[in-house]
Parts: sequence; C-alpha cells; structure tokens
Amino acid sequence: MPQEKTDRRQLLRLAAATASTLWLPRSAWSLARLQQDPFALGVASGAPTSDGVVLWTRLHFDLPQRAEFTLRWEVAHDEGFTRIARSGQVQAVPALGHAVHAEVAGLEPDRWYFYRFMLGDAVSPVGRTRTFPRPDASPARLRLGYASCQRWEHGYYAAWRHMRAEQLDAVMFLGDYIYEYPGAQQAVRAVTGGWVRTLDEYRARYALHRSDADLQAMHAACPWLPTWDDHEVQNDYAALHEGTGTPLLGTVDDFAARRAAAYQAWYEHMPVRASMLTQGLAGLARGAETRIYQQVPFGRLASLHLLDGRQYRDRQPCLKDGQPGGRLVDPAKCQGWADPQRSYLGAAQEQWLDGALARSAGRWNVIGQQTLFGPRDALPGPGQRLWNDGWDGYAGNRRRVTDALQRHAVSNPVLLGGDVHENWVGHVKADYADTSSPTVGVEFCGTSISSRASASAVEKTPERLAENPHFVFGDAQYRGYGVAEFTPGRLTTTLRAVQDATRADSDAFTLARFEVVAGRPRIERQ
Repeated sequence: MPQEKTDRRQLLRLAAATASTLWLPRSAWSLARLQQDPFALGVASGAPTSDGVVLWTRLHFDLPQRAEFTLRWEVAHDEGFTRIARSGQVQAVPALGHAVHAEVAGLEPDRWYFYRFMLGDAVSPVGRTRTFPRPDASPARLRLGYASCQRWEHGYYAAWRHMRAEQLDAVMFLGDYIYEYPGAQQAVRAVTGGWVRTLDEYRARYALHRSDADLQAMHAACPWLPTWDDHEVQNDYAALHEGTGTPLLGTVDDFAARRAAAYQAWYEHMPVRASMLTQGLAGLARGAETRIYQQVPFGRLASLHLLDGRQYRDRQPCLKDGQPGGRLVDPAKCQGWADPQRSYLGAAQEQWLDGALARSAGRWNVIGQQTLFGPRDALPGPGQRLWNDGWDGYAGNRRRVTDALQRHAVSNPVLLGGDVHENWVGHVKADYADTSSPTVGVEFCGTSISSRASASAVEKTPERLAENPHFVFGDAQYRGYGVAEFTPGRLTTTLRAVQDATRADSDAFTLARFEVVAGRPRIERQ
C-alpha cells in the first residue's frame, strides 16, 4: 500500500494548503491542449455557510503520477459567467488523488451562484450552488433532499435524475456512497475491480460511481452535506474493529491502515472542508480521527446536525461465535445488551451533540444520521429480535439522545436516516418500552438510491408495523429518496420512488407524503 505510507503530517499540511486560494503566475497553469477531459468526474459543492462554500473536482485522466496541477476556478452570479463574484486558483496534488477543495469565502448570504474550474484550455461542467442565510435571518423555506445507499451493481441512478427536478436547497447524503465488495447476484451493471482495501482501490471505486451522469448532475445542482456509514470502509465495522469479509479478500492485516485509506478517499471525493481531515488532533498515527460530525445553521429556520455512527462506536454486542458483523439478537439472551455505557456515537460526540442541541436556535432541529433510530422488533408476538448493528444495539445511547431532546426542550426534532434500504416513518418516543410515553420528535428513515432490500422485507412489512406501533408507515418495495420541506409553521416530507431501479430511464412517483405541524410532534399522512 504505497500511498498509505504518506506521512500524515504532510498530508494534513497539503489538505489545508490546497483548500486555500492562491495566486501563481500564468506559467504555472498554462498547459498544452489536453487530449482528454480532465473533469470526467464532474464537479460538486458543499459545506455551505452564509458567506461561502466548498467547490470540488478531481482530475481524472492519464497523467504523470507525480504531476501537480494548478486549476483556476470562478464563481459567478450568472450562468454565462459575465458577472464574476469570486475567482482564484487551487492546486491538485498526487498525495490527495488530484482532488481539489476550493474554500470560497466572501459571498453574499442566501443566494445562488454558478461555478466552474479550468485547467489549461479545458473547462469543467458548470455547477450551481448557494450560500445559506445568516444565522440570525428568518428564511421562509428550506427544501432538503435526503438519500443513501447506492450500490452500483444493484441498479441505475434514475433516482438522482428525478431528485434534480425537485429544486432543492441542499442534499443530505446519509451513507454508503460506495460498496467495498463486488459480486452481487443478478447484477444490473458490472463493478470494476474486486474487494476494495487500498487507497488506490478506494479511489477507483469512487471514480466508478462518480462516472454516472445522473449522480454527477445532482452533485452539480446544489450543495451537499454528506456523512458516511459502513460500506465506505467495510461492512459492519465498528471504530477500529473489522467488519465482515472473506478471509482471503475482504480482510487485511492492518485494519487501522485500511480505515485511514478509506477515510482519505472519502475526503478526496466529497465537497467538504479540509478541517474535516485536519481537525483530528488525537494523534498522527494511522487511523487517526477524521472528524465529520457538525452543526450547520439555515438561519433561524433550521439547525442541521450531521452525525458519525461508525468511527467512535463500541463494538456490536453478542457477535455470533465472536465473528464480526450485524445480526438479529435476542436481547434477553445477550449479556451486555442492556449496558447503558455502550455508545453508538462515542463519548466525545455524545457530549458535542448534547451541547449543540442545547445551543440550537433553529425552529426545526434536523439530525442526519446513518440508520433507523426507533426500535424495530423483527419477532412477532412475545420476545424480541433486534438488530445489533443499529441503534437497537446501543439503546443506552439512544435513550441519552431522547433525554437530551427533552432536557433542552429542543424545538421540533426531526431525525433522518438511511441504511436499511426501506422507508420507515415514525414517532420518536421518550421511552420506546412504554407506548404511552411522550413523543419527542419524528423520524423519516429513507430507502436506498439503488441498493436492494432483503428478499423477505416486503412481505414482512405489515407484521413489523403491527409489532412496532411507534412507526406509522413502512415500505420495502421501492428505491428512491425523500424531500423534506421546512417552513416556520410545518414540515412536509415527500417520499419519492422510482418504478424500477434496474432501468436507467425509470419513471418516478410519489409513494407517500406526510405533514408535521411545528410545535406538535405528530405525523399526519396527506
């Protein structure tokens, strides 16, 4: 793994340096006419604030491995780039996969812009992005898309094409951007490469996904706020504990090095700030922290909280024969299941979230995290079967979150999730064991962009709804995305589904629509 041996101090310096605007003489970026499109992976934006945004691209063409390039970027008020708002230069260096993260500041709040990159005579596709309102502003509306789980082999990305027509302010991506393993049965399209373990292999897998035209177009349509789940590294991993894989192909001798490579590749392909890579001050060894949890205000209308449910968690309880991986567990027979100290988020992130919720000034408090928050008992009748890899396996931490929502009187909590490849809509309860306990928020766990649900999930949905009355809607049949529209008075969430994810030209339809009135955590179907 030659790339993984890059000195981490130098990597952090490069990330910080390449994110800043710099000015070099014209000779530094003058190139002969390129024979290939260097912008084949498209453009993206993210990390919006009231005065800035991050612009992303990654050069992807046949180029000398050690070559460095200086790109120009422009941000304009108009698509024709006749009214330039900001411009600058940014370096693409091999140690970061020739990815660039231009951190643009000095923009006006709450407005749309257009942007592009240039390398020699080559010009990137034009992207559209926006700044968020000032923290003390009172915007009238926020349209937020949320999505997760886009396994390449399972289908096409028609969902992204339909999402592009939604006129969103931002997208919250909730994990499983790539999948680290190949070999899907009845694959719709072939994945290049095998098991992903090294930095170069992770880069190649991201490049494959980024080659999709519908995904590129959605990245270019508005800013993204991404977090990750397990498949960006390895299925069902927990902190520095390996997840599932085959003995010869899916595992490695040094999992910390693999995780560090995966985190770097994620950074290289997401429109995020360099501080996400450089904030990890817990040490410079392989596997050191990449801090992605954050709070983003959208004026006083909404506070957006993004969580990391993988990097800091305790290991899943009651592993079968000591082998890693998620599974259904009988909690009555699982020693340690009820240990209240076990954490899904880790102590530092729990403390941060508690403080962020206490300080939030948002009318709505949106918590974007990886998976289903409320319990989902898979065993009808007496007894329980709960999934140990999700919040069910960390009930003490879940209770601390619901306690914090009550203790701080958090305004209108809304939890968004993914991971399960199914739509689940429900009420967040103060005590899920007591059906009469107060409702403290609402939950919308979304289906996948393309990843399949389990074969039996569709037929089991009715009995699971009956067994778990805090949920009011469930659907495992369709792939798609969600749109949450916030106004001062109400939240309207629309579940959009594609007819057939195995078809690139699939139509989409509205699967269901729900409304929540501000100040009343009660879901009403429209």
